[in-house]
Amino acid sequence: MKASRFLAVIGTLLLAVGFMVLNQSRALAQDAPEDPPFLAEFYDAWASSAHADATAEAFVHWDSEGAIPESCAKCHSTPGYQDFLGADGSEFGVVNAPAALGTTVTCDACHNSVTMTLDSVVFPSGAEVTGAGDAARCMQCHQGRASTVSVNAKLTDLGLAEDMDTVNPELGFINIHYYAAAATLYGSVAQGGYQYEGQVYMMQNHHVEEADTCIECHNPHTLEVNLTLCQDCHEDAESVEDLQFIRMNGSLNDYDGDDDINEGIAEEIQGLQELLYEAIQAYATEIAGADIVYESHSHPYFFNDTNGNGEADEDEVNGDNKYVSFTGNLLTAAYNYQVSLKDPGAFAHNPLYTIQILFDSITALNGQISEPVDMEFAQRSDPGHFDVTAEAFRHWDAEGEVPATCARCHSATGLPEWIHNGSNVAQPIANSLTCTTCHDSLSEFTVMTLDAVTFPSGARLTFGEGEEANLCLACHQGRESTVSVNRVIGTAGVGDDEVSERLTFRNVHYFAAGASLFGGEAQGAYQYEGKEYNGRNFHGGDEDAPQVCSDCHDVHEFSIQVNVCEDCHDVEEAEDVLLIRATEDVELIDYDGDGDAEEPIRDEIMALEDALLVALQTYATETVGTSIAYDSHSHPYFFIDTNGNGVADPEEVNGDNRYATWTPNLLRAAYNYQYVQKDPGAFAHNPDYILQVLYDSIEAIGGDVSSYTRAPYVAPAE
Repeated sequence: MKASRFLAVIGTLLLAVGFMVLNQSRALAQDAPEDPPFLAEFYDAWASSAHADATAEAFVHWDSEGAIPESCAKCHSTPGYQDFLGADGSEFGVVNAPAALGTTVTCDACHNSVTMTLDSVVFPSGAEVTGAGDAARCMQCHQGRASTVSVNAKLTDLGLAEDMDTVNPELGFINIHYYAAAATLYGSVAQGGYQYEGQVYMMQNHHVEEADTCIECHNPHTLEVNLTLCQDCHEDAESVEDLQFIRMNGSLNDYDGDDDINEGIAEEIQGLQELLYEAIQAYATEIAGADIVYESHSHPYFFNDTNGNGEADEDEVNGDNKYVSFTGNLLTAAYNYQVSLKDPGAFAHNPLYTIQILFDSITALNGQISEPVDMEFAQRSDPGHFDVTAEAFRHWDAEGEVPATCARCHSATGLPEWIHNGSNVAQPIANSLTCTTCHDSLSEFTVMTLDAVTFPSGARLTFGEGEEANLCLACHQGRESTVSVNRVIGTAGVGDDEVSERLTFRNVHYFAAGASLFGGEAQGAYQYEGKEYNGRNFHGGDEDAPQVCSDCHDVHEFSIQVNVCEDCHDVEEAEDVLLIRATEDVELIDYDGDGDAEEPIRDEIMALEDALLVALQTYATETVGTSIAYDSHSHPYFFIDTNGNGVADPEEVNGDNRYATWTPNLLRAAYNYQYVQKDPGAFAHNPDYILQVLYDSIEAIGGDVSSYTRAPYVAPAE
């Protein structure tokens, strides 16, 4: 052992002993019976950790240089960390001088007057995270040394930002550095990975309460993973090695496209790493014109593959053979490859963020090479309730919070608050829903229960007391109803065909499946006075058939459980469900008058949808005098058809061109058209109710219903 290393070890031991003696004397002064035993426990724990390993490369790398430079001292010495904190009396947030050799990360690096109040961290991207508590001490170093910002700055400096496929010898590899766990954890907030423009990325990964920070999941002294804590939820994890095989229900997409959604999420990441490396090598050969190989333990990691065998041979791994043929696209992909490898705990810290940067890197390279890597079945986001790219969850990112009116269904914490308090206040923005949105126990995974749910019409409905699927109804009920539409029409105080400035379009909102299912009981669609409407749809007509949301849908993915449909219908995949037409013990009716009473019920509904849109447009032009067009993806959905071609053209789809000349008749029918559009599963949820609503809307607005047949009304069972 070098003399400096020996002195470092002796110094560390003396420091620890001195710390114990000091505290013992304080205890005696306060009449304490004996020295607190936990001090020795902390020291023993620390002494066995990587932070105390005086022989590690992290602490001996600069021995031949005589000092640790300012750029490295912060995280590779105790004096450097204290200098950065200003614990030595210097400026906070800056290392002012090289640090002396001979220290590791000792007790007084993390335990001093500054760290006692340290609560925030600034990442290399410039992003600041506050409220981090004691974990802020860890994140000062475990954040990496590069980011999207620094990579883009380099590309811009070299004039490559607009030409990402031109080789520039001045563009060297940019290294995130080792164990950037905090950057991974905070995802798109920290921008530790390279984030491609136009893509939506996972923000901070919130694990679960009490297992959500560095020092909750890791022992802060030994640095080891708190396996016992993991086992509270992951009972099959018998060792730390088992953690990489964990797969949660919110992660049931096939991210690497290998047709295996049972493998651990770490294995999905590994699959994408392998695909990205394949794409990197193909791009380097074809576009950059120089073969490339990677060696994870040798700086600068990427080297010329001089013999073209695709592997980093011993004679190729040296500084003189470093890869110098980077383009912008190759660098960003190589950077993300390194980011994913240098945080071996990425599968726990933020697996989806890691998946996304790998996926996007492959996509970027695939766009340039002649034989793209096969990504046909790969996915970049979680499914259903966990889709972090969905507008339903990311709409409020710029605002910084989800308003109270939206929080119940569009934030991770809104639904539990609504259940407990009966109302909502604004909630923090969230990546998506989380396990604790619906589950009140993460060891038993029991679901929060509701005995009944109040719908926008005021109707209080239920699948049954304590039925878990009632929880679905809390959000999948829409936000309007016959009652609210009538209220706004009544306030306008005009005749059915008179325009009023007080009338505006009423949007039922998306996926009001619960309202469809309960039909006339919920009054989710607009129900015309004097008409009778079917109530709750009992699927299959008997108690053994699927009757609640979770009977037909996977509650995490949203996907249809085709195996359930197979019991009665000739289906093999989800798309086949669209072709179903019940024929047994059912009178076949040709609702749309096209002469085919056996076509899928969805086709019958779609024909009436089309007829209603035509009737809306005819009424708007001939009765109101202002043509109307519809766009299902752009709020407020109905726009002035300025050129009268019946289509919502791009230049017409904007807020300034919204349709504003509403009559009560036009509003009712347009509301119902939107209602059916926004429940794409209405054909299964309650087809007869939907057919009744469409027929009545066409008729009320003056459309010709002579060839159509209204679905028969079925009175509720006594």
